[in-house]
Amino acid sequence: MILSDFHTHTAYCDGSNSPEEMILEAVSRGMRKLGFSGHSYTPFDEAPCMSPEGTEQYRQEIHRLREKYSGQIEILCGIEQDYYSSIPAEGYDYVIGSVHYVDINGECLHVDNTPEMFSRLIHECGDDPYTAAEKYYSLVSDVVKRTGANIIGHFDLFTKLNERYKYFDEDNPRYISAAMNALDSLLETGAVFEINTGAISRGYRSFAYPSMRLLKRIAEKGGRVILSSDAHDKNNLMYQFPEYEELALSLGLNVVEL
Repeated sequence: MILSDFHTHTAYCDGSNSPEEMILEAVSRGMRKLGFSGHSYTPFDEAPCMSPEGTEQYRQEIHRLREKYSGQIEILCGIEQDYYSSIPAEGYDYVIGSVHYVDINGECLHVDNTPEMFSRLIHECGDDPYTAAEKYYSLVSDVVKRTGANIIGHFDLFTKLNERYKYFDEDNPRYISAAMNALDSLLETGAVFEINTGAISRGYRSFAYPSMRLLKRIAEKGGRVILSSDAHDKNNLMYQFPEYEELALSLGLNVVEL
């Protein structure tokens, strides 16, 4: 049974709880390891991320708490490094590499924020969601090289707002080709793919990232996965981990922990 979670957010970025509140919840659940992964600084969109000053405060606090709770739980200090972050991800225990934006004519547009923003991204791509998907997955295919990540964050985040295929058909050959090409490129890096349950806990999706089709591809190619809650509050730590650990093992996936 997995008793660790490495994709978590606190009040240092867009989470609700302090790191210590998250730790106390993890200890109460008998967790063995807890990793923090604050959003890296993106100067063009400061709302969801840690500021440069806040990033240093975050690192100091996690290291303080690591010492305080030594012997009760192992604490790791990581970062979720966005593709467009301006501060290198150096000196962390691990790096989650993620793509949250697509650069269109010099403007970084969200893929996962609001329906209005996602609609605008599609509009700026000639009202063609498959062009937008191709641009997104082109970035994702390079995310390990760009960020130095050893964990690939929510690979198909582009589908966050597409429950019941609201914006596009995920069975469309253009979409499948874009996603599979990026997936195959990342499999060659040896980085670990998240099975990320965050969009389920927040009511956006009924299935974790990546989709079942993509999970089967990872299994076929011998890729590795790690369970991640992407928790933005303490109540969602290890969200639906037993169900997705069972699914991953049934598919023959190699489930790892840090």
